[in-house]
Amino acid sequence: MNLDGHVIRTRKIGIMGGTFDPIHYGHLLAAEETFFALGLDEVIFVPTGDPPHKRMKGVSLAEDRYTMTLLATLANPHFKLSRIEIDRKESSHTVDTLREMRHWYAPDSVQFFFITGLDAVLNITTWKEYKTLPTLCKIVAVNRPGYQTEKLGLLPDLLPEEFKGHVIPLETPLLSISSTEIRKRIESGKNIRYLVPELVERYIYKKGLYKRIGR
Repeated sequence: MNLDGHVIRTRKIGIMGGTFDPIHYGHLLAAEETFFALGLDEVIFVPTGDPPHKRMKGVSLAEDRYTMTLLATLANPHFKLSRIEIDRKESSHTVDTLREMRHWYAPDSVQFFFITGLDAVLNITTWKEYKTLPTLCKIVAVNRPGYQTEKLGLLPDLLPEEFKGHVIPLETPLLSISSTEIRKRIESGKNIRYLVPELVERYIYKKGLYKRIGR
């Protein structure tokens, strides 16, 4: 309730971070399933700028990844896009992004739901200031191909005490798609249709992304 006596409705906002190199239907499905399952107001996609854990793996230019994410999400009215990590000059971490985003809203007017894969959640103790995360958001652990779905129900026992009641397991239809596999398929000249949105596919081929140098 504000000073005028009006009740302030808490907005429920999903935050989906990632390199999105490239973004694919698995990402979009996870975001859409979370949106409806938790009754979110919107999902904000946050492409990483300088990913701390992937500097040596040849991640594509941030502007290309941002453009592909824009093309993939522009037709969905409850999908939004943020440049917060791309425009940040230093390395980006989830805890820094969530802290900054909280300043965009009035106090107590927003609840964040950070959407990520089950595999990432099981390694959350390696994240920067991981014990602070439950104070900033709920964490949505989405099952992914190659990881045991049964672990979703065991998460409360697999994570540190600080995360009790702050992690939401979410089972979604499994799409056996990964950005790594898409990059490999392009490099070897294989088809990627129906793995990524058509606009993203066109952009990849137009820019010549993921092709082996010298081919």
